[in-house]
Amino acid sequence: VIPPALDCMNAGTLMRLFTGILVGQRGDRVVLDGDESLRGRPMLRVAKPLREMGARIWTAPGGTPPLVVACGDALRGVSHTLSVASAQVKSAVLLAGLCAEGETWVREPAHSRDHTERMLEAAGVPILRDGDAVGLRGPVKGLTLPNLDVPGDASSAAFAIVAGVLRADPEVRIDAVNLNPARVGLIDVLRRMGADIQITNGRDVAGEPAGDIVVRRADQLDGTRVEAHEIPSLIDELPLVALVGALARGITEVRGAEELRVKETDRVETVVAALKGLGADIGARPDGFLVRGTGRLRGGEMGASGDHRLAMLGGVAGLVSEQGVAVDGFEAVEVSYPGFLDDMRRLGAVTS
Repeated sequence: VIPPALDCMNAGTLMRLFTGILVGQRGDRVVLDGDESLRGRPMLRVAKPLREMGARIWTAPGGTPPLVVACGDALRGVSHTLSVASAQVKSAVLLAGLCAEGETWVREPAHSRDHTERMLEAAGVPILRDGDAVGLRGPVKGLTLPNLDVPGDASSAAFAIVAGVLRADPEVRIDAVNLNPARVGLIDVLRRMGADIQITNGRDVAGEPAGDIVVRRADQLDGTRVEAHEIPSLIDELPLVALVGALARGITEVRGAEELRVKETDRVETVVAALKGLGADIGARPDGFLVRGTGRLRGGEMGASGDHRLAMLGGVAGLVSEQGVAVDGFEAVEVSYPGFLDDMRRLGAVTS
């Protein structure tokens, strides 16, 4: 049981992955539950394909947690097509496929993060690929992984990257970051806007590309459009795109990001409200937002709404704004990045 008191950055991810693992294990039933925020996360997107495989999963009305997962049912391989690109759903189905008879395939409308496939290959599991589909043949027994060095999380590094783009003096260096192509969409977008970002010391870690990131302050940034096909590679970094857009020249528009509305908060509404309150010219769209850059951000006060990424967005906004930013609920950063405040101080932030 995941207790309601659990407050974890990846609680939704863990719940979906655990569901895929548990359906193939011996036992009776397991209840997966969480706090109020987690109880609002959509879980039918995982439950439906697993049910197609023969699993028994019950959700609360509306398809949200708590989940009741029956363990040990006979599973069969399926070919499932996702309506929305989701590494979490894809991973849950593949993990269940390890215990299923026959081939399990997942097809996505766009390429999502592939950490699970890479890790399974590192553990000796043959991964099947056919165009935009990925699969495996089960049942698989005897997974073994070597000792691994885990590179730094790209989503956490994103805050230092953006801080560097906006005010590095003379540069910011972030060492040993995971550079999986499905995770570095933010770097591509920032470069398109005029950022100077270099990758050095590239290497491979258990099938994952990694390297050091060197960021220099940009003299001029221009607005850009982020399209739907780019969203899976920077879904968690879109709030930062909005911030950079506010300080750029011209219009920055994000489209095809409906998934932002079912994160820890509705991140379209909370990001727009927060940045608007700090002086940005930003408006919400059903699938994203539009920012008219003014080259400056006044600063002021904002609430984190219990969302760790919103709290960290406020931290970076405070670093680059004219008046600084007071974040109500800043302690939310502790669930994913306990050293965030210290790193912001190293970048020049003055805190109280």
